Amino acid sequence: MSPDSSSERLSAYLVLEDGSIYRGTRLGADVEATGEVVFNTSMTGYQEMLTDPSYGGQILMPTYPMIGNYGVNDDDWESQRIQVRGFIVRQDCDLPSHRDSKATIHEYLAEHGIPGVSGVDTRAITRKLRSHGVMMGLVTAEEDIEYGLKQLGAAPRYGEFDVVADVSTAETYAWDGGQGGGDGPHVVVIDLGVKHNILRNLVKRGARVTVAPMDVTAEQVMALKPDGVLLSPGPGDPVFLESVVEVAKSLSGRVPMFGICLGHQVIARAFGAETFKLKFGHRGGNHSVMDEESGRVYVTAQNHGYAVSREGLSDDVMVTHRDLSDDTIEGLRHKTLPIMTIQYHSEASPGPQDAEYLFDRFMEMVGDAK
Repeated sequence: MSPDSSSERLSAYLVLEDGSIYRGTRLGADVEATGEVVFNTSMTGYQEMLTDPSYGGQILMPTYPMIGNYGVNDDDWESQRIQVRGFIVRQDCDLPSHRDSKATIHEYLAEHGIPGVSGVDTRAITRKLRSHGVMMGLVTAEEDIEYGLKQLGAAPRYGEFDVVADVSTAETYAWDGGQGGGDGPHVVVIDLGVKHNILRNLVKRGARVTVAPMDVTAEQVMALKPDGVLLSPGPGDPVFLESVVEVAKSLSGRVPMFGICLGHQVIARAFGAETFKLKFGHRGGNHSVMDEESGRVYVTAQNHGYAVSREGLSDDVMVTHRDLSDDTIEGLRHKTLPIMTIQYHSEASPGPQDAEYLFDRFMEMVGDAK
């Protein structure tokens, strides 16, 4: 693909539901998109962000000003497709420099039918979202604010529908990621929006991995003869996943379980906890989390708009990790059963990798139970 020129692109706009409008140039496909506008504070990893299923139903805006300077490649995919509905950047690079680069970010988005806007004041939008909370947005070529608000009014709001069904696998499959697969414990991953790096981390530790769809039953899981079950991250509000909560309840005490992000919220709800929507969520690669058992502080990658409340949480479950910025729950462990959860991403890709030890802890738990 040849380099593109932003000067040749037409105008495009981001319209927010509060009536504000931001003019820039078209980035990616020439189509419209609505979604919840969220920001991510990571400095790198835009391809991993774009393909992260946890961004399903959302318009993503990195706070880092230059996006696309190392292009896109064949390796940094975290799922089979781009998952965001739209992409907003301060500046996109039309001449990336990296030996593995296959295309510019503009070409990449256009090829996959994803629209965006480049050249807007992302700092101003970030400050607005931090002050007022996340809000719905529209990526459009139309400057008419009334048109934009009408489109937003007609679109379903994020949090009012199940996004997981759009990102989960439809069929059960074995995964080795080209790494040959392990001959160790069998881990079944319930796919609520799983990232490839979770599967890589399991295989790297010798696990045989099977991925199952979100609507799998507890008996179907047990029929696979798992040594451990992992409930994956994913997008949206866990209140839509009561069937998965029931599966987690049924599996408790029968097989070791590990919940990550949305999986953490599902397991927490299985033990009586409520969940709630954060004002603007935790999204980025620089969130400080304390391991309450060791006292050590880890720098973590996070991507979630909902959190677990202590209200209703069973006394059989203890808080193991907490966020140092807002004191929200970041990890749980059952006091007697082999069940552990974390709210952040131990599989962070491209990083930080501080929390990968949790995969070791899970595999040790599986080994002990086996």
